[in-house]
Amino acid sequence: MSELRHDPLNKRWVIIASERAERPQEFVVDGSTTNGLEDCPFCEGNEDATPPEIAVRRPPPGLPNGPGWRVRVVPNRYPALAIEGLPERRGVGLYDRMRGIGAHEVIIETPEHALEISRQPVAHVEEVVSVWKERVADLMRDRRFKYVLLFKNEGALAGASLAHPHSQIVATPVTPREIAVQLEASYTHFRAKERCLFTDLLDQEIAEGHRIVHESDEFVAFCPYASRFPFETVLAPRRQTHDFGRLDPKLVPGFSRALKDVLSRLRALLRDCPYNLVLHTAPNAHVEPHRSHWFETLPHDWHWYLAILPRLTRVAGFEWGTGFHINPTPPEEAARLLREVFS
Repeated sequence: MSELRHDPLNKRWVIIASERAERPQEFVVDGSTTNGLEDCPFCEGNEDATPPEIAVRRPPPGLPNGPGWRVRVVPNRYPALAIEGLPERRGVGLYDRMRGIGAHEVIIETPEHALEISRQPVAHVEEVVSVWKERVADLMRDRRFKYVLLFKNEGALAGASLAHPHSQIVATPVTPREIAVQLEASYTHFRAKERCLFTDLLDQEIAEGHRIVHESDEFVAFCPYASRFPFETVLAPRRQTHDFGRLDPKLVPGFSRALKDVLSRLRALLRDCPYNLVLHTAPNAHVEPHRSHWFETLPHDWHWYLAILPRLTRVAGFEWGTGFHINPTPPEEAARLLREVFS
């Protein structure tokens, strides 16, 4: 029989429809993207097809905006938000509006066109993660931006228009609704129990064990109890820390190994399925004035994590009408299959 499960962090219900369970090979996946090697603006040698780089990993004596790089960051040519100006929030009757101010950057993760993260050497993944960390931290210094979102769309069904491995960062002048809900839930839990909600959830997952996918001394990956999607996986540090931009450089190798391991398991089990990767980090603590009680306890009640969302099912009318997701693969079964994929 199906069951409804509640996620206390996101304050949402999910339907786990176990009688509709599908094995990994039963999902129909089309991971194709629209461009090939011959017309890819992100490939090495095509640097003039992108805006000038913002940051780069390039050994000397390479020239800016030329070949020889390992990881490259450029402004999005078609940004969702513009970097110049001020938000200028104002009322329009009962509504509010502001100018579309923000930042939109693209991290080109490798000069090689088909080398997705799970196929990259761990040392190179460390460089990508270090660039992620540095760009999040740098954008957090801009007091116009209340939130910095790092995400990756892998495959056309996940929203990628270019096949070349890349991720994106968008800085926004408002706190996204999903983050606001999590902040409120975390704050309420901390006020009642003087403990971090996510850390409590993580401790329970480790203690129970049957939804764990990867575990090391520093990081844990698990399929959430109320997973919205088949094989949805969360990767988080074991130690409570709120800001990804402040990730200790000593932890970058461990995080990179964990990320590569989880993505490699998903790729092997689900045949290169498309996925979204989304970082949930704390909102910008540099913004003044703080208009929310969230910031009173933020370093103590918030725990950053990375969500990996395989695109194996579609969101349709029921989901849009109710806010519920129907997941045909119980997270316990998903975690077991991922644990066993290399055994």
